[in-house]
Amino acid sequence: MDFQQIRYEVADAILTITLDRPDRLNAWTPTMASELIEAFDRADADDDVRAIVVTGAGRAYCAGADLAGGGETFDWRERQSADEVPRDNGGQVTLRIFDSTKPVIAAINGPAVGVGITMTLPMDIRLAAEDARIGFVFARRGIVPEAGSSWFLPRIVGMSQAMEWVATGRVFSAQEALDGRLVRSLHPREELLDAARSLAREIADNAAPVSVALARRMLWTMLSAEHPMIAHRADSRGMFFRGQSADVVEGVTSFLEKRPPQFTDRVSDGLPDVLPGWTAPAFE
Repeated sequence: MDFQQIRYEVADAILTITLDRPDRLNAWTPTMASELIEAFDRADADDDVRAIVVTGAGRAYCAGADLAGGGETFDWRERQSADEVPRDNGGQVTLRIFDSTKPVIAAINGPAVGVGITMTLPMDIRLAAEDARIGFVFARRGIVPEAGSSWFLPRIVGMSQAMEWVATGRVFSAQEALDGRLVRSLHPREELLDAARSLAREIADNAAPVSVALARRMLWTMLSAEHPMIAHRADSRGMFFRGQSADVVEGVTSFLEKRPPQFTDRVSDGLPDVLPGWTAPAFE
């Protein structure tokens, strides 16, 4: 598909996805949501993509939902089919990012409010510009946290911090986000994207893509496992299947020969099932 509200650019094994409505501070729309899902589908199918960076065009990351519809912006009754509750498209995007086989880095280059920040929560690492402003503003708009953020946010920053930000709905500084462990580091705006790409470069140049994909799936899934035995089962299966792979031979040999590795196993060929019997719940 030809993207209208995002940019999709691959260079040197790094995909940069740019939210591209700078005249509207990259405000969220259904079109942007569907394009992001398509972008992550495309990235998973492309073995030349080793890591993903997501950022915004212009001075904002994403100002949240486009409020051009006024007071009816969040009235979804026209989207309703029969008596079914329509799905939140922010949640559809975050669930797709959650399922990504490629590591995802958010480069929050400016204001990130509402869905503009909740969309980053299933991303693995968040970097922010020093002057970025962030807000979980839902209670101030009369709605509730969306995009699966009631699951993601407390796991990232803890319940007390999550509830403070959500209950007050205030917009806060990048420094407060760093202190609350929402973001990994702060950077001058002009250096932010290079910092994010440098981190992506470290992954792309040194790590086996299949191993990264499996590790990402295991770490996220284990956030809600009821016992470490679940992790032990997944670890054991992962070690068994990957221990037979060409990547392991290359990883050990390149280490002994003191040279960069050249991993050949491909994510698109399929991942070993290290979590047999686990399936995502259905939307009901």
